[in-house]
Amino acid sequence: MPVTYYSKEHEWVKVEGNIASVGITDFAAHQLGDVTFVELPSTGKTVKQFEILCAIESVKAASDIYAPVSGKVVSINKALETTPEIVNESAEKAAWMVCLEMSDSSEVAKLMTREQYEEFLKLDVQVFIC
Repeated sequence: MPVTYYSKEHEWVKVEGNIASVGITDFAAHQLGDVTFVELPSTGKTVKQFEILCAIESVKAASDIYAPVSGKVVSINKALETTPEIVNESAEKAAWMVCLEMSDSSEVAKLMTREQYEEFLKLDVQVFIC
């Protein structure tokens, strides 16, 4: 059964075996507003944990997407090339961006569980209010 983890940069990673699906969280998609473009990496690209993986643009901003785990890109979500608005409609399901073949599964220990991420969001929002 897949297990999902979250980064402080608002990426999620769903791990099943040594394959990790990566995308941005609903929170991040909401903060970005209407997504207009997703720049996906090439299949075969290798990344280290927390390095830039790809980029996303919206009516509000352009942002880098960071790799929550190290690995090699084995597939990309080609649907995002023509319909980037999928990110706004289904950020944590249909809008996965890439699948990575993980090179070090122990790296998930540096990420958060869903519960930890929800607590992080509460703290993050409080920082904005202060």
